[in-house]
Parts: sequence; C-alpha cells; structure tokens
Amino acid sequence: MKKLDNWIGNQISQQEIIHQHALNGFSAIMDEEGPASDIVPPGGHWMYFLPTERQSRIGPDGHPITGDFLPPVDLPRRMWAGGRLEFHAPLHAGDTAEKISTIKSVTQKQGRTGALVFVTVEHRVMNETGLCLTEEHDIVYREAAGQTSGGKKDMQLAPSDGIWEETITPDPVLLFRYSALTFNGHRIHYDLDYCLKEEGYPGLVVHGPLLGTLLMRLATSKMEGRPLRKFSFRNFNPIFDTASFTLDGKPEHADKCNVWVRGPAGELAVMATADF
Repeated sequence: MKKLDNWIGNQISQQEIIHQHALNGFSAIMDEEGPASDIVPPGGHWMYFLPTERQSRIGPDGHPITGDFLPPVDLPRRMWAGGRLEFHAPLHAGDTAEKISTIKSVTQKQGRTGALVFVTVEHRVMNETGLCLTEEHDIVYREAAGQTSGGKKDMQLAPSDGIWEETITPDPVLLFRYSALTFNGHRIHYDLDYCLKEEGYPGLVVHGPLLGTLLMRLATSKMEGRPLRKFSFRNFNPIFDTASFTLDGKPEHADKCNVWVRGPAGELAVMATADF
C-alpha cells in the first residue's frame, strides 16, 4: 500500500474542443427524436477527454496498463464503483474545454468478495468562462473470478416504494455503441467469450456510467426538466445484457429525489441521489 500511496496527488490535464458529433451520437443512443442539442447533457461529459493509449499499452482486459496516471494495482478485475458529480455551468459544442484529473485516495479493503482496492479520482472540467463540472470517480479493483466468495444470497434488494418505473432492455449493440462513443476498450462490455471464461460473468456487463446517465435522465424528466445540480451514485451489483432491468425512483422533496436501478431478480444494482 505504501507504493500505491505514492500515486496520491498524481495529476494529468487534457484539453479538447467539444464537438457536436459526439452529442449527435449520444442522442442516437438515447433514442431521441429531432436534432441533438448543442449542450452537453448530464453524463455526456463522459464522451470527451477519452483515453488514447497506444495499442501496445493496452492490457489483457482492454484497459490501458496502469502505473502511469492510475496506480499499479495488482488485482485483475476493474469496475466503476460509483461517483459524485456537481454541475456548475453548461458545456456547449464549440467550447474549448480542459479536464484536470487528480488521484485523491487509494484504499485497500477486505470485502465479502475478497481483496479490494478503491481508487478515487477527482475531475475538474472547465471552459473559457470557468468551472463547469466537478466529479469524484470511484474505481474498484477486485480479485480474479473463482477466488471470491459470496453470491446471490448476499445481494441487497432494491427499494420497493418507487413511484417511477422504466424498463430498459440492453443488448450487445447498445453496449458496443456506448463503448465506441466513449472509446472504452474494456472487454466485459463487448467480448462475451472473455466475460464467460475470464471474468466469470453470465453475460456482457452494462457500463456503470451508462446506468448513471440513464438515472440522471430519469431524475431530470420526473423533476420537470429542472437543471441538475448534484448527482451521487453507488454501484452495488452488475447488470448484464441477459435480461431487462428497471429504472425507478421517487421524490424526497421539491429539490431532491432518489433513483435506482433494479435488476431482474429484484437486486439493487445502483442507488443514486439527485439534487436540483
């Protein structure tokens, strides 16, 4: 852990022009009618500042090899554990934007599924006029499949008191298009053979940020389209392309709601809070 602690404070910055093409792709994946907006929607920032590691620097799971910006965690399975976002000002197509990313913490834990390492990365996105978005992104590294314990008997059930409900049926084309839009090479989202044999999953894994984006869209639509100020989410269980899942939620008061993803067995997949 002392070696991994040396990565705390590590920082990189990227600059990019916000192009309309990515917003058009986002609108298509979300099955929206009409021309796409020129405003980056909640979750749309994940289409920009994408990793561009050389092919020779890609690991066996499809992710860039760690040890440059991210610490060299010696655990093979990587997942998006959750995050916290705060929206300060809109990003528009045509803006020249910068993202500054900083390693905030590296924490080792022992969970019911074995050894875990959590890495939290802070992202700050700004344009010519100032700060647009801050994000804390939680990454979890886990042991290889077959070395873990626990199972469905341990799964937490999703809340049953939601008043909003939307069914989503994932498929390999949706997951591939989202991977392409975000330049995400992680093989768990498109390589079924790898999922089954290497990761021990029953199907392709639906992206954590895609689930977060869907929940932000649900919250915004149910809260009368008001601007989203804060959004925090935590991933509890993976969602696969083998069955439909449900987006659900309820208002807490005029400026806040809870939304979540319920898996096909009633399990809690993602829990989130949205502030307006």
